[in-house]
Amino acid sequence: MKIHIIGGSGTGKTYLANLLSTKYNIPHYDLDDLFWDNSANQYGVKMSIEKRSEMLSKILQNEDWILEGVYYSWITDSFEKADAIIILDVPKRVYKYRIICRFIKRKIGIEHGKKETIKSLKSLLKWTDKFQRENLPQIHAVLSNYANKTIVLHSKNEVNSFTV
Repeated sequence: MKIHIIGGSGTGKTYLANLLSTKYNIPHYDLDDLFWDNSANQYGVKMSIEKRSEMLSKILQNEDWILEGVYYSWITDSFEKADAIIILDVPKRVYKYRIICRFIKRKIGIEHGKKETIKSLKSLLKWTDKFQRENLPQIHAVLSNYANKTIVLHSKNEVNSFTV
């Protein structure tokens, strides 16, 4: 089974990917780990296009996978190969609440994650608003070519009751 999950920050991509990964015993890959060079000495360094493409190609060769992320322009191969494409499109109040909660959990050490600051939190909230307003319609347009395998989920209830 090959599943691609796409949506903005705080929409529940990682939650759903983990849920499906556990349920079906399928490896889960976060596209941020392909886009950003996490081995760099500083935050925000992008992976080279060659390395990113090579890593994605290796994942797509597997029999089963779950990919999740916000990206859509450089991953069309994954849309082609996916059995299901899930778009998470939740209300603004929901994703903002989740982003802020995640930030707090990371700050107090309940959750592992990036070294975020108040400034980066504000930037992420603004970026996510722009993503929802501008990129999500573009994603819907790109994925219209795959309408037969695209599912849009709008709430945690829909996510929890979703089965592939």
